[in-house]
Amino acid sequence: MYFYCHINQWTINYSRGTTYLCSMEESNRQKKIAGVLQEDLSAVIQDVMRKNVVTNLIVSVTKVTVTPDLGYAKVYLSVFPADKASTVVKEIVEMGAEIRYEVASRVRHQFRRMPELQFFNDDSLEYMDQIDRELKGENNPIENPDILPRRKRS
Repeated sequence: MYFYCHINQWTINYSRGTTYLCSMEESNRQKKIAGVLQEDLSAVIQDVMRKNVVTNLIVSVTKVTVTPDLGYAKVYLSVFPADKASTVVKEIVEMGAEIRYEVASRVRHQFRRMPELQFFNDDSLEYMDQIDRELKGENNPIENPDILPRRKRS
C-alpha cells in the first residue's frame, strides 16, 4: 500500500511501514529542456512578431516548466504594455501549432519528442509594481477605502 503526503515541496512516501522523503523539485533533465525551450521559444516568438510587423509591443518568455514525463511544457509570457497581454496570449495560443513546429525544427537533434506547449500570461511584473506602489503609500486603503475588494456576504 502506498500513501503520498505532500508537505510544501517535499513528498513523504509511506510504503510497507517505511518512510521515504523525496524532493518534488525538477530533475536536471527537466531544467535543461526548459532552458533550451525558453531560448528557442523566445527567438521563434520574436520572429513571428517581426513577420507580422507588430510594433510597440514586447513579449518575453519568462519561465518554462516541463512535466516529469516531458510531454507538456507550460510557457509563461510577459507582455508589455500589460493592457494588451490577454489578447496577445490568445493570439499566441491560436498560433501554438505553428510555434511548436518551428521550435521542433530547431531542436530536432536535441529532443526525441517535442512537448506540447501551453501558454499562460505571467503577470508577476504588474504584481511587483502594485506592491511597490502600496509600499510607497500611493494606494492607501485608509484614505481611499474604495480600492479594497468588497467582501461577499454569505
